[in-house]
Amino acid sequence: MTQIPLLDAPVAAAIPIHALRTSEWETWATTRPDSLRKLAQVHDFKAQNGRILVVPATNGEIERVLFGVGDKATAMTFGLLAQQLPSGDYTIAWAPRDLDPTLIATAWALGAYAFDRYKPRKRAAPRLVASDGMDATEARHIAEAVHLARNLVNTPANDMGPEALQAAAQSVADECDAEFEAIVGDELLARNFPMIHAVGRAAKEAPRILRLTWGDEGAPRVALVGKGVTFDSGGLDIKPDSGMRLMKKDMGGAAVALSLGRLIMRAKLPVRLEVILPVVENAISGDAFRPGDVVPTRKGLTVEVDNTDAEGRLILSDALTLACEGSPDILLDFATLTGAARVALGPDITPFYTDDETLAADLATASKSVADPIWRLPLWDAYDPDMDSPIADLKNTGDAGMAGSIYGGLFLRKFVTVKSWAHFDIYAWTPRERPARPQGGDAHALRACFAMLRERLIHN
Repeated sequence: MTQIPLLDAPVAAAIPIHALRTSEWETWATTRPDSLRKLAQVHDFKAQNGRILVVPATNGEIERVLFGVGDKATAMTFGLLAQQLPSGDYTIAWAPRDLDPTLIATAWALGAYAFDRYKPRKRAAPRLVASDGMDATEARHIAEAVHLARNLVNTPANDMGPEALQAAAQSVADECDAEFEAIVGDELLARNFPMIHAVGRAAKEAPRILRLTWGDEGAPRVALVGKGVTFDSGGLDIKPDSGMRLMKKDMGGAAVALSLGRLIMRAKLPVRLEVILPVVENAISGDAFRPGDVVPTRKGLTVEVDNTDAEGRLILSDALTLACEGSPDILLDFATLTGAARVALGPDITPFYTDDETLAADLATASKSVADPIWRLPLWDAYDPDMDSPIADLKNTGDAGMAGSIYGGLFLRKFVTVKSWAHFDIYAWTPRERPARPQGGDAHALRACFAMLRERLIHN
């Protein structure tokens, strides 16, 4: 895992960074030496958002760094510095007062990420020395959770199949002193997880459901469920090559749920936590489930398989039913469920669904506070009949070619029996580099959900 480049202790030789809003530039620059103003003029630097100006000293080293934060940018912009500055030690000498210093440190740590399992990074990440108001420990814990999720998603399926994902979950359980259980292969049928077995039985590595439990039995109960399809061929409704290329990331929901669970445990939030991960590979063989099959679920509802490429909601049906048997006070599920979510909101914003107005408001507030963008979409009741089946209780897709993400949420809702539930249709991928988000696997909605839970459990 990438070492988190945050230093708690002061470093005398740390290079100062002056981060300025665009509207502050002219006033700030008038109090600076002519040489600095001329350098900025030559480079057309006016503190535009994301612009970096390295100011050299007379000996050729870096004297200071000027950084443009724009007038509307969030603290996540500081991730650019970790992505673009040369190796060395830096400190924030000046930053806009409305930006949280700990969030700045978090952005730096997130921007410093590199996936180096197969190819070493070209240079060491620049290090940020904690300044006044920064909680480097908190920023480090949050970044470590996001880095774990990114590593799991970025690892290709030949090294991150169901067995490897189980080993990762076992490692988190061991680290955090959590109870761990794995139900594998035909034992799924004996323990009444028929849908997980049906979807994953064609693969070389057996399907399974993983469960971590942690915390005081009498504490508020939080359940996290994550879709763990380690590779999705589409099944017999096979994907085209363009649609299959990134399907190593189809276990992104499990990566986020596991990493969020680890963060909750390391922060010692006062909860009874349950993390449930249905894990399969959606492969093709003579034993693959077929379009038109009718498969029972743990809840007792029967599902006609309209499309084998809508498999994520199928395995989640059994996992959500299990989670609800524990009567959680809050239930969150994460899944790379639909391409329709990307059509609606693009790669940066994660849609979420809930019928709980208070939970929706709390998530929106938390999202804004930590600059982790999520957006509520409706569980539109009028679309429910579109999943009716003539031979089963329901089918796994809707009749229309539109509203695909909403249909996914509506399908999952049929297996939820608790009030406070939210479903996140995540992308788990950043297609091109963004501030604090290098290209590749990502942990969408993780930070917003942690902020919401911490506010509810500690500050309320």
